[in-house]
Amino acid sequence: MFDKHELRSAARARRKALAGTDPTAAQRAADHIDALPRGAVVALYRAMGSELDTGALAVALEAAGRRLCLPVVLERDAPMVFRAWSPGEPLELDAAGCPAPLPLTEVVEPDLIITPLLAFDASGGRLGQGGGFYDRTFAARPDVIRVGFAYAGQAVEALNLEAHDMRLHGVLTEAGYQAF
Repeated sequence: MFDKHELRSAARARRKALAGTDPTAAQRAADHIDALPRGAVVALYRAMGSELDTGALAVALEAAGRRLCLPVVLERDAPMVFRAWSPGEPLELDAAGCPAPLPLTEVVEPDLIITPLLAFDASGGRLGQGGGFYDRTFAARPDVIRVGFAYAGQAVEALNLEAHDMRLHGVLTEAGYQAF
């Protein structure tokens, strides 16, 4: 059995390979937004590295009348906050080095959080990057709908979750939306 460090390394390599071989996956995933759970305010993320890009998803959600926001890390050991955002608005790096809306932007509460991941399983298990930002945020907002955004090829048979790991309600991939 892999330890989490080895599992993350293997999952990063798999995601990087998928990103290099399927340049239309993000657009195909965005074509399935009608299957997503309802939510008036949807939190996305700005893709870094080989994460599935949310650009097409942002445009589709906004066109469907959903309000968008992005997570912001203010303190490394605290839950993230969310600031309103629309495609094309300026961003700056937050305390974790991720692109985020500017400090004077309105803070909002999302109904639905779209999260990046390294791997997921059929019971809603999610392997993240290891920083705990999303797990802390999910724990602070247990009623928010949690949806992974990933390549279908990031699915694994099973993940060994720890007590602090929060399960997803579903995952959106280029193959469609799968509820857990």
